[in-house]
Amino acid sequence: MLDQRDAADHCLSMATPIPTSFATEAGQRPEPGRRVVRIGRPPENLARPLILASPHSGRDYDDELSRSTRLPVEFLRRSEDAYVDQLIDFAPEYGAGFVCAEFPRVFVDVNRGPGELDPGMFADRVPDKEIAPSRRAASGLGVIPRIGAEGRTLYRRRLRFAEAKNLLARFYHPYHAALHDEVMRLRDRFGSVILVDMHSMPALSGRGADIVLGDRFGTSCREAVSDTVETLFQDLGFVTVRNNPYAGGFTTEHYGRPMEGVNVIQIEINRGLYMDENRVLLRPDHADFIAKMRRFVSELAGIDWVSRLQP
Repeated sequence: MLDQRDAADHCLSMATPIPTSFATEAGQRPEPGRRVVRIGRPPENLARPLILASPHSGRDYDDELSRSTRLPVEFLRRSEDAYVDQLIDFAPEYGAGFVCAEFPRVFVDVNRGPGELDPGMFADRVPDKEIAPSRRAASGLGVIPRIGAEGRTLYRRRLRFAEAKNLLARFYHPYHAALHDEVMRLRDRFGSVILVDMHSMPALSGRGADIVLGDRFGTSCREAVSDTVETLFQDLGFVTVRNNPYAGGFTTEHYGRPMEGVNVIQIEINRGLYMDENRVLLRPDHADFIAKMRRFVSELAGIDWVSRLQP
C-alpha cells in the first residue's frame, strides 16, 4: 500500500512495457506439496478481461517460518488482510479470474518491490545492487518485513541475506510469475485487461471511508475503470474515497500500464465491515457483506470492457 507522499517516489514511465522479469526469475519453485498461489479461472466461454487478486490474505504459517519469529501465530495474523480471499474467490462464477497468495504477508509481502529491503535487519552485508530504498522498507515494512502489527519486531535474530533470497525464490517470484502470466494471457486475448488488487485496511486508517480506491492518481488505469468501480460501490451504499490514504502499492505501479492495455486498481476495504480486527474473526453478519461483494463482482464482470476500453 502506498500513501500520497510515497506515490511520487515510485511512479514509472507509462511508456515502459510490462516487465517480464518475474516470469524468468521464478525458475526456483516452492517445495513439492506446498501451494504458494491459488488460481481460479472461469470456463473459456464465460471469461472476461478481469482478474481479482488477493496478495495479503494467505494464512499458511509453515513450521519453519513460525519458529523464526518471536511472536505467536495469533498475533502474526493481525498483519493479514484476513479473509479478503473469501470476499472474492467466487469471481470465476462470473467470468473473472482469481489469484491468491497462500503464504502470510508478514513473512513475504508481494505488494513490495523485490529490492525493498532494510539492510539493518541482516547480519551480513546486502549487495548494493539488491537494494531499492523506500520509505516502506526503512520503516520495517519492506518485501521481507522487519516488524508486524503494532510495530513489534518479528524475528528472534538478524537474518542472513541468503535467507531473504530464499524467501523471495520460494514465495515472491512464483506469485508474481503466476500473476504476470494471468494478466498477459487475458491482455493478449482481449486486447486489454483489468486487474483489481484487493486489500483490507484497519478501520481507523480509513478515516471514515468504507472503501479506498487507489489508481496512483490516475496513472495505473483508465479513468473509466476508476469511475465505474467507484460508482458500483457507491450504489451498494458504501462511502468511497480515492488515493487517500492509499494510492496503490507495488502491484499497481509495476503492472499498471493503461497505454499498453493493462489497467490496475487497488481496493482497500474497511475491516470493520466484515470482521473483528482484534480477534481476526469474521463478524456474525459477514454473509451480508459477502452478498454485496458478489453483486459488485457480478456487475463489474458484466460490463463490456472490450468496448469501453477502446482507445
